[in-house]
Amino acid sequence: MKLIVCLDDKGGMAFNRRRQSRDRLLCEDVVRTAGGATLWMHPYSVPLFESLTGDIKACEDYLDAAGKQDVCFCERETVGAYAARIDTVVVYRWNRRYPGDVFFDLDVGAAPWRCVEIGEFVGSSHEKITKEVYVK
Repeated sequence: MKLIVCLDDKGGMAFNRRRQSRDRLLCEDVVRTAGGATLWMHPYSVPLFESLTGDIKACEDYLDAAGKQDVCFCERETVGAYAARIDTVVVYRWNRRYPGDVFFDLDVGAAPWRCVEIGEFVGSSHEKITKEVYVK
C-alpha cells in the first residue's frame, strides 16, 4: 500500500487531535498522486477532499481496509504496526514548525527506505510545500 502523510519540520502530524495545517492545492496533488487507485482515509479527513473527484473511501479502520494497490491518506494515526504492508510513503512537508503531539512513527530516512523523488510546489496557503517519495 502507498501511504501519504503531511509533516512539519519536527515530524509532527497533529496537535490536540487536529491537523496542524491544510492546503487545497496539496489535496489536489494527493488525488493526482493516487492516480486512480482507491484513496482511503479516516472520516475526519473527508472534508478536505469534498470538492475533488476520485475513488475516495473513508472508514474508521481505513488502514485495515486498504488493499495492496490502494493509497491511504493519514493525518493522525500511528502507522508503525502497518509497516510491513506499506511499500511507498509520500511525505508532504509544510516546511514550518507547528505544535504537535502526534508524530510520524516510520523512519523513512533509514533502511529499508530510499528516497526516489523530491520536489517542491507552491500551495494555496503555503509558499513552499516539499513532496518526497520513499520506497522500500
